[in-house]
Amino acid sequence: MMLKRTGLLVALAALPAAIIAVTVSSPVFAADPPAYQIDLAPLNDSGSTGTALLSLRGNALTVWIKSEGMVPGQPSAQHLHGSTDGHDFQCPDDGDDTNGDGVLDNTEATVHYGDINISLTGSGGTDAGSGLAVDRMPVADAQGKVSYKRTITVGQDVVEHIKDLHIVQHGIDPNDNGTYDFEGAGKSELDPKLPQEATAPTNCGVVKGAAVGSVPIGGVETGGGVADRTSAGAVTGAAGAATVTAAGVLVLTRRRMVAARAVARTGGAA
Repeated sequence: MMLKRTGLLVALAALPAAIIAVTVSSPVFAADPPAYQIDLAPLNDSGSTGTALLSLRGNALTVWIKSEGMVPGQPSAQHLHGSTDGHDFQCPDDGDDTNGDGVLDNTEATVHYGDINISLTGSGGTDAGSGLAVDRMPVADAQGKVSYKRTITVGQDVVEHIKDLHIVQHGIDPNDNGTYDFEGAGKSELDPKLPQEATAPTNCGVVKGAAVGSVPIGGVETGGGVADRTSAGAVTGAAGAATVTAAGVLVLTRRRMVAARAVARTGGAA
């Protein structure tokens, strides 16, 4: 009997880490609705980058943003730009500074990324009229990082055209004095009471063509940072490979267990 138990324990001990890895790692992605990823690329030589996720549950749109390279301690106006009538807008680049003044302003950029669809404020209204509500926009921390999450009720047009929208964050500091002022780029063409630095785009990103899987647990949602940018396909492929490996080992383990039982029945005789 002792030999039988020993054989079973040896066989179970042969189970590799691959099986454990599949069991432990499978809850990393929640089963809740897929999220669309947006990689934010810098504009106006700002160096500002980030990642955003858009997740829809019915008409409830949850937006997560993690960005860096923003102006420390300053508010960042941010919006979902684009069209819900099928028009294909894209992010501009610094070469779209048509007046050649060295700053890609919002008017020059809007030709490319479209009008404001949703204002990503921290509280209150989210309509286009809140686009310049800098008092309700997120403020970058001392390291120039912005962390944002909000769930917004949207129209069916947004639900059906979510892939046609993109995120733009605003706020630059071309004279590197750590604040938005009128000396760096003059007045904003959108509101002369605001400096151009406060309204010029600092980054932009389009919705990727396919969902990236499920909303991550322990990532953006819990404030632990942006989800790993590994694609859903890569995650699925890795998990699938581990599953196949685990299945093969299970077959081998069963064979070892059968052999162990056979040895136990014969008392260890050859």
